[in-house]
Amino acid sequence: MAENKEKILEVKNLEVTFKNGKKEFVAVQDANFDLYEGETFSLVGESGSGKTTIGRAILRINPTSKGEILYKGKKINGKLDKETDRWVIRNIQMVFQDPAASLNERATIDYIVSEGLSNFHMYHSDAERHQKVVDALKSVGLLEEHASRYPHEFSGGQRQRIGIARAMVMEPKLLIADEPISALDVSIRAQVLNLLKKFQRETGLTILFIAHDLSVVRYISDRIAVIHKGRIVEMASTQELFKNPLHPYTQSLLSAVPMPDPQIEKNKKLLIYSGMEEDSKTDPRSWQEVLPGHYIYANESEMVEYRNKVTL
Repeated sequence: MAENKEKILEVKNLEVTFKNGKKEFVAVQDANFDLYEGETFSLVGESGSGKTTIGRAILRINPTSKGEILYKGKKINGKLDKETDRWVIRNIQMVFQDPAASLNERATIDYIVSEGLSNFHMYHSDAERHQKVVDALKSVGLLEEHASRYPHEFSGGQRQRIGIARAMVMEPKLLIADEPISALDVSIRAQVLNLLKKFQRETGLTILFIAHDLSVVRYISDRIAVIHKGRIVEMASTQELFKNPLHPYTQSLLSAVPMPDPQIEKNKKLLIYSGMEEDSKTDPRSWQEVLPGHYIYANESEMVEYRNKVTL
């Protein structure tokens, strides 16, 4: 897929550092990955692993301390001129994890969905603006009458649909979906995932999907990167990652996925990952390719072990 598609986003040696007084905390280090037009690329890791931090860094909510983020070949992290800033906002949108906190409770749905349209003057008349709002609401399974209501009048699943409508009305090229289903009931999750896939089919949308559950991203992703304590430790196509989960942290995440068969679930062995040992000066870890498109953060001695485990 990567060979035939345009590279839309490049993250190179990214580092994000937060300061608290004199103390510094490195939330993300040496993050490297590309997104290709029309694909869904997932970042997976436990809470606090740095996956949301990367998504917010791409949107420039979190400042970066090192590295580059390139959108369509143009650097978008650091200080930007006003024109580039608007270009990035117009083309990259985000769906947030908490559908309740991300919507203004004092504003009508009409105002919430059309705020971006107003900021970028993407209509010629109020009637056209309202029609774009109605079309966006209908595209996510809501009704025209919902435009006059307020967020508190909707369920969690409906609020998340409103958040998706707000993002998609801008006709973005890249959507960052930050755990968009984690706050929803299980019965609603599949509906939201199907909605994202629908938009992707219809518009060629590129999605950066952020999640902690590998069973969810297996359904929606073309490629997956597994992140642990701010560092991406393994990356591969979805099929390859589930066929050859090599890094111990990836294996531990997979072992935590619930099984529908009670007997299998009862006998399943949960793998605990305690973290990587410190790098030795003679055999430091680096980003290496085990198989074409399958990368892992490892040293040479670990690579010998991983290659022996690969199933062709």
